[in-house]
Amino acid sequence: MRNVIRKLSFLILAIPLLCLFAVLLYQLPPVHDRLYWRLDNLRAQIAYTLHPPEKQVFIPQKQTDSIGTTTLAALQPTARLTPSPSPTPPGDTSTPPPTPTATPPPTPLPPSIQLKGVVHEYQKWNNCGPATLAMALSYWDWKGDQRDTAAVLKPNPRDKNVMPYELQSFVESNAGLKAAIRYGGDQETLKRFIAAGFPVVIEKGFEVAKEGWMGHYEVLTGYNEARQAFTAQDSYIGPDLPVKYTELAQFWRHFDYIFMIVYPADRESEVMTLLGPLADETASFQVAASRASDEISSLDGRELFFAWYNRGTSLVKLQDFTGAAQAYDQAWAVYATVPEKDRPWRMLWYQTGPYFAYYYTGRYTDLINLTTSTIDYSSEPAIEESFYWRGMARLASGDTSEAIDDFKQTLTWHPDFQPGLAELQQLGVQP
Repeated sequence: MRNVIRKLSFLILAIPLLCLFAVLLYQLPPVHDRLYWRLDNLRAQIAYTLHPPEKQVFIPQKQTDSIGTTTLAALQPTARLTPSPSPTPPGDTSTPPPTPTATPPPTPLPPSIQLKGVVHEYQKWNNCGPATLAMALSYWDWKGDQRDTAAVLKPNPRDKNVMPYELQSFVESNAGLKAAIRYGGDQETLKRFIAAGFPVVIEKGFEVAKEGWMGHYEVLTGYNEARQAFTAQDSYIGPDLPVKYTELAQFWRHFDYIFMIVYPADRESEVMTLLGPLADETASFQVAASRASDEISSLDGRELFFAWYNRGTSLVKLQDFTGAAQAYDQAWAVYATVPEKDRPWRMLWYQTGPYFAYYYTGRYTDLINLTTSTIDYSSEPAIEESFYWRGMARLASGDTSEAIDDFKQTLTWHPDFQPGLAELQQLGVQP
């Protein structure tokens, strides 16, 4: 009996000590890096099993709230979101580069180019954006890696996504370089930049086994006409990844053909010349909108959803919020017909155009419903943009208390998130 009591006493003392040891061991960076993503995946699998996000379908009410008759100027958020000529995502304060006075005839492109000098990095957990940006910067002899970019771009590593404008801001504020972002790109433009010695960052759709569709960045460093493929530095799969032209055409569409060029300031005129008709930012939005319209008439299924969504995104950039809202409504109608296993239910983690469109057309109920669905059906609501726009809709609807809670949530998931801070300061609330 005494032996049993002694063993029980030992266990009572040992179990808490073992738990404490396990917690301390987990905090060690090498252990944490290897285990955290596994634990996060397990948590996500449980959450998505209980509340399958692919089953959720947003149905717009298309009803403008009475307060929506207010003028656009009166609806402007405290943080500057809409500098001319197009709405700019929260936090973007960059100035569009000048356009060239003339565009010379295009130079014939070589059949194959492979740029050297990009230092490949495999992304740490949930770190695609910072890792890809670090690779793009390494070509220009920037000294750093994804830990340095992530410290600024994702002060909370659980943040679901880094937006393109955040990458651009880091380049110009922290790396001593410049960056140009354009929509409506095409493969000839990509080749033209690579041939001129400029790697290109693109954002595209990405399919992961058992995970489904998500967004992904890559650095394109080469192409080969004989193989009909680009060469990508991919933080998830590996270096020098061949990407077929046909594959790129499909998955690049999912992000409205967006691309970013990083370059030294003294080569800006060269970049503008290489951009050709896309040098003018407004013109690039018009090109993207026109292409989306063409694709709407030729696509079906999930690809038709992306085409309608792209049209909405381009019209938001052109400040045609009514047309954009109508395009997004059509996108959601198509989304409902897509098989559940193929639905890109993470879409609003990466592309928040519907939030702009519904806010600036006074459709606050739709905006609240859409942001709430995005938040509730994420394994972890680390999506500061969704909280921000729900807060804006609630504020415009007169629900100040709930709006304040949402603005505070933006800071939980992204400390120092400037739009959230600006709204709280405007309301006289301490973060």
